[in-house]
Amino acid sequence: MFSLSPSPIDPANVMERLNHPAAGAYASFEGWVRNHNEGRPVMRLEYEAYAPVAVKEGELILDEARRKFAIVGAICIHRVGALEIGDIAVWVGVTAAHRGAAFDACRYIIDEVKARVPIWKKEHYASGNSGWVNCEAPPPD
Repeated sequence: MFSLSPSPIDPANVMERLNHPAAGAYASFEGWVRNHNEGRPVMRLEYEAYAPVAVKEGELILDEARRKFAIVGAICIHRVGALEIGDIAVWVGVTAAHRGAAFDACRYIIDEVKARVPIWKKEHYASGNSGWVNCEAPPPD
């Protein structure tokens, strides 16, 4: 299950949804908002997404992970809206019978989400300026 969330992510709550008797391993990734990027002090972030395509592509990535790796379950949640330093921006959780598949699938999911899902990040700097980061063009109005 892939989703976009305007609300803070509660990893413990989401992890419970992955609990399954066939799972002997769990791996997760949390991407946090940090206070700098490329030498510039960052005060906060905003994420925007083209939701219909983002959710569809996110689901495709999770389906690919299920086919490529021997996993039991997988969830990815990406925040949208305003985030503060230290907030969780993206969370991935994977369960599998064994740790290798869980680790490999978790890394695959976050790498593919970052590369393929239409989510745009705007950084707000200490200088008062802001800018879109790692995107071809700003999100559509």
